[in-house]
Amino acid sequence: MSHGLLWFPLLLAFVLLASLGWLERRRQNLFRTWAEGSELAKLDGCGGARLKDGELHWSSFEAGSFQDQGSFDVCKLELVELMSLASGDAPLTDESQGRCRLRLIGKDLQMDVPFSDADRARSWGEQLMAKARCDL
Repeated sequence: MSHGLLWFPLLLAFVLLASLGWLERRRQNLFRTWAEGSELAKLDGCGGARLKDGELHWSSFEAGSFQDQGSFDVCKLELVELMSLASGDAPLTDESQGRCRLRLIGKDLQMDVPFSDADRARSWGEQLMAKARCDL
């Protein structure tokens, strides 16, 4: 009896890890469907983003689906800034790592796209600016 009680927490941990893995697989499959046909797409802890037909859309994963958080027309993009995610309007340096946001600035419009990784955000900023220049 005591041996069974020792293994019970391990069984609970296994069930918990298996269910978390199933949820992550479901999230990734939903993302693949959502991002199909996109020129550029990302999925991280902050949500998903896709560039499709010159329009950047980003969303968060809530209640088993992607909920749209905003969109931005890349043709109107004038400036991309890398900003801190939590501390107001503090720009990040080139050495900064971790969670951040891309501030997209265009004609009379300013939007923020959250990222879990600053290196990935920098790469996206460069690609978006290149796309905006190509569309001009």
